[in-house]
Amino acid sequence: MSTVRHRFLDHHLNPATETLIIGTFNPEALGNSANFFYGRNRNFLWTLLPTAYQEGDLKKTDNQEKITFIEKRKIDYIDLISEIIVEKGQEANFDDEYIDNKVSSWRDVISEIDQLKNIKRVCFTRKTFSGIPNMKRQVKAIQEHCESRDIYFKAIVTPARYYSNDKQTEWTNFLLNDNR
Repeated sequence: MSTVRHRFLDHHLNPATETLIIGTFNPEALGNSANFFYGRNRNFLWTLLPTAYQEGDLKKTDNQEKITFIEKRKIDYIDLISEIIVEKGQEANFDDEYIDNKVSSWRDVISEIDQLKNIKRVCFTRKTFSGIPNMKRQVKAIQEHCESRDIYFKAIVTPARYYSNDKQTEWTNFLLNDNR
């Protein structure tokens, strides 16, 4: 068995964050090409976000441009999982259904949210919970906590796999129109 930590576990949330985007897990493993949150080739978050704000695509830009963008827009990222234990050879397997019962350490997202004094909206980058009962429980607790604090919460269509106008509309509405 192999213990795999989150690739960006040392990332600290910006205290000025107004929009928090919650993902699942990004393994610190060979074969993972992500150099920042949502940085894999088949992930389109860095197209969706700037397009919502009528800015240029950041998908192929360096990390500093992405960081400048999220600081300006008061957006930040956190994932549900800090660490997993998997079979040898599965270290770069980040399929949610595979890792759902491999978690050895969950991130305390609720405590992190409570540190964000300006938080307005939180989303989880997945709409369906089929095959991930443990993540579903974590997300449900986060949702309930957000609702108790009058923080807008939404499970949103994943930014992975492809880009579409419908996906862009959903992300734009979350970022700009669903504000309270």
